[in-house]
Amino acid sequence: VEVKIEVVIPEKERSKEEMSPNGKASPLIYKVNGTARHYHLEEHPIASNPYHNPKDVVEASVCHVKDLENGQMREVDLGCGKALLIKESGEFHAVGHKCPHYGAPLVKGVLSKGRVRCPWHGACFNIGTGDIEDFPGLDSLPRFQVKIEKEKVYIRASKQALQTQRRTKMMAKCISLSNYNLSSTNVLIIGAGAAGLVCAETLRQEGFSDRIVMCTMDRHLPYDRPKLKKGLFLQSMDSHPEQIALRPKEFFRTYDIEVLTEMQVAAVDIKNKIAVFKDGFKMEYNKLLIATGNTPKALSCKGKEVENVFNIRTPEDANRVVKLATSKNVVIVGASFLGMEVAAYLAERAHSVSLVELEEVPFKKFFGERVGRAVMKMFESNRVKFYMQTEVSELREQEGKLKEVVLKSGKVLRADVCVVGVGAVPATGFLKQSGINIDSKGFIVVNKMMQTNIPGVFAAGDAVTFPLALRNNKKVNVPHWQMAHMHGRIAALNMLAHGMEISTVPYLWTAMFGKSIRYAGHGEGFDDVVIQGDLDELKFVAFYTKSDEVVAVASMNYDPIVSKVAEVLAASRIIRKRDVDTADFFLFFRTGDMSWLTGKGS
Repeated sequence: VEVKIEVVIPEKERSKEEMSPNGKASPLIYKVNGTARHYHLEEHPIASNPYHNPKDVVEASVCHVKDLENGQMREVDLGCGKALLIKESGEFHAVGHKCPHYGAPLVKGVLSKGRVRCPWHGACFNIGTGDIEDFPGLDSLPRFQVKIEKEKVYIRASKQALQTQRRTKMMAKCISLSNYNLSSTNVLIIGAGAAGLVCAETLRQEGFSDRIVMCTMDRHLPYDRPKLKKGLFLQSMDSHPEQIALRPKEFFRTYDIEVLTEMQVAAVDIKNKIAVFKDGFKMEYNKLLIATGNTPKALSCKGKEVENVFNIRTPEDANRVVKLATSKNVVIVGASFLGMEVAAYLAERAHSVSLVELEEVPFKKFFGERVGRAVMKMFESNRVKFYMQTEVSELREQEGKLKEVVLKSGKVLRADVCVVGVGAVPATGFLKQSGINIDSKGFIVVNKMMQTNIPGVFAAGDAVTFPLALRNNKKVNVPHWQMAHMHGRIAALNMLAHGMEISTVPYLWTAMFGKSIRYAGHGEGFDDVVIQGDLDELKFVAFYTKSDEVVAVASMNYDPIVSKVAEVLAASRIIRKRDVDTADFFLFFRTGDMSWLTGKGS
């Protein structure tokens, strides 16, 4: 029996592109020195099938059809690149072998019910189409056609697809911008983070050909914000924002997504559907997405205005911190994800790193005391000094620049630079008089379709609370990168009246000293933690339980256990505390057999 894999474009996407209008490309409007400047951008045609060139095709023999059992995956080498061969329910499928997000090997991920989940960050891809179905990341996998002939297995694929290992879904363009006034748009997106960008892309992927405008207070086009604090951007003192851009400028030009940079919305008139900007500019809209994220909390102590005190919010902040901290004394206030990740990155570069935290151990409320202490021990072995259960009372300066940090305990720390990571508040102050429902903490309240109480107004990302299916539709705030992506997609689909409800499982990760903690679920309010493995060796799995039910899981050096549990939770299966508190856990991890979990509970 032969298996042949040939790159194809799904009929749905091919027809979608054929329907895409060929109107003029969109202008980008940038805010430069306080003046809105209008640029007309030339059209960038997209080929309907990039694999027609026979010189771009490679064919190779890879395996026998009986080499794979149902539920198995294998990386196969075609000489100029690899593909992921999958067998499920007696059928073969082939897609790209690397996750387009950060390049994780998908063969080490989790295969379940027609999709493969990334072992690192939880993104999910349909094995039949390659389409991304859960996030993070923007691109899908290239899909290769599988043919079975005789007893040999052949793969026929595009060299380009094998090398790039990613595929941008086909998108529509705006039919004609000449019909629009600059102060009027069909869809206005306030905020240019992950939620806003995914919303815009999803609209185009679904064939929406009307005007889309995004606006942001930032100077830059959308970028990968987690890289600012996880050390992936801070590789030099002269890194550029383009290095972490989610999409290049050409992408926005090609797909007619307009961007207003350094533009702040001051108010929203929901009755007349008008957004009022801080500089007085007004824009009418038909549909509105609010994805403004959050605003970092500042210190309230004496001397808070001295120089060299930062909230790392922008690429410029990150570059400045690296430059000032190299071979100097650093004080980080707050053992938050931001604080701990920045401390881990600077530990090898600064002369000293001190971390000040009000709690007894880092991450206590999120990961629990035992995991928090294990992480703390790892930091201490890497020269990070902790000052726990205290706060900053004063920042002292010399010639206007930071010199010392004084703690309420009386301790005085030498400091050339201070990074503040003490939490954030939703950036929703401009909505207080709008009539949009805001809760007591400032979060925008939305339903499962990301709709607010105002028709045509949607909200997404860190600034919202929404019903989480995993926790019996409890209204929660989940300020994580993956969730922002999904919020944006759900909002876009419901702008188009698809009636789609959110049901994703929260998934996050943190990276410190070359080690990663992965986490899935929503453990807020957990009452017990079941630890499997060895915390001292930093090889463990922690199950967070509430009333005998597992509500979240975290792991270090135990991939892909978090992705496996995420798949169980995504299938609405209940995992009981007794299920993970037995030796069967190790059988589950080693064999990959999830039947003992999925067969229990409801």
